[in-house]
Amino acid sequence: MRLSRFLAAASALLLTAALALFGAGSAHAAGPVYVALGDSYSSGVGAGNYDSASGSCYRSSKAYPALWAAAHTPSGFSFRACSGAKTTDVINSQLGPLSSATTLVSISIGGNDAGYSDVMSTCVLYSDSTCRSRINTARAYATNTLPGQLDAVYDAITAKAPSARVVVLGYPRFYRLGTTCIGLSETKRSAINSASDLLNDITAKRAADHGFTFADVRSTFTGHELCSDSAWLHSLTYPVYESYHPTASGQSGGYLPAFAAVA
Repeated sequence: MRLSRFLAAASALLLTAALALFGAGSAHAAGPVYVALGDSYSSGVGAGNYDSASGSCYRSSKAYPALWAAAHTPSGFSFRACSGAKTTDVINSQLGPLSSATTLVSISIGGNDAGYSDVMSTCVLYSDSTCRSRINTARAYATNTLPGQLDAVYDAITAKAPSARVVVLGYPRFYRLGTTCIGLSETKRSAINSASDLLNDITAKRAADHGFTFADVRSTFTGHELCSDSAWLHSLTYPVYESYHPTASGQSGGYLPAFAAVA
């Protein structure tokens, strides 16, 4: 009688352990639940192959979120990044898919808030002094106003997806310096790069203070800036909205490795 009870108890324990192992294995096999947020650098503007259903958001199958999802087959993938997005757009229209089940989030945001698109057009069309003046305005905004806007976005992500690993991606330096380059002067190119560095530094600090991981793409884009022999960024081009955005090679060779290394 005691032996039969012992065998029954042992069988129950083995069954429980097997179910636990099976359940753990299944959860692991299911992969992460991934939500990709942000602006045009995350939606893939400039990379081509846009999803027609995404309209003016220009989400590309060659953008780093789509490339990462294709390689890692997450159990859930929601691609919400959109061209032209600002911090308020993320809060108001991109956070719907986030939940307590979300395990991975990526985002690039802040450039549009600080007016960096207008910086590029101003510097292309006008003088060195006008370019520097516009950049100084953008730098002041990035320093004084953008940190609070980033905090609001990051707080909203944490509130909706408290268990997620959040990877914040920065922006590349646009120009290679010290080389002959038709178009913008060295003064303009240096000022634009410096402004990009400031934006990255501010974003990295806010991300770290929220416990997020900052993925710096400046290193992966080194040697592939505009005015290099192998640029991964569009210069002024047609369609105009692709200007000063990563090419497909910039997404796969610049953004994807930086994200994959910490995702």
